[in-house]
Amino acid sequence: MAEEGKGVERVTFSRGYDVCIMAIDGTWRRDCKLNAISDTDAVLTVEGSIQGLNLKEFFLLLSSTGLAYRRCELVRVNGAEMDIQFLRGKNRKKRGAAGGHDAAA
Repeated sequence: MAEEGKGVERVTFSRGYDVCIMAIDGTWRRDCKLNAISDTDAVLTVEGSIQGLNLKEFFLLLSSTGLAYRRCELVRVNGAEMDIQFLRGKNRKKRGAAGGHDAAA
């Protein structure tokens, strides 16, 4: 267990695992597949269009339990594949002070 945190180790699955993405306020939910995951991010394949969804901040849910797994934000979309980044609890405190840091999403 002498792991240094410098190199992010990503686990890629041979077949995707069923998960859902859901709005923080619960107003929408979309099925997708979890293709790869690391401590800080994940790669998903989205089933259906993401047009009209607010992907600035959302939950990744485990489909088998329906429980929220991690709070996320969208990093990149490439066709049906999207890269997401997991948000830490500490980052939420900076919401008021750093109001424009995520305007690119």
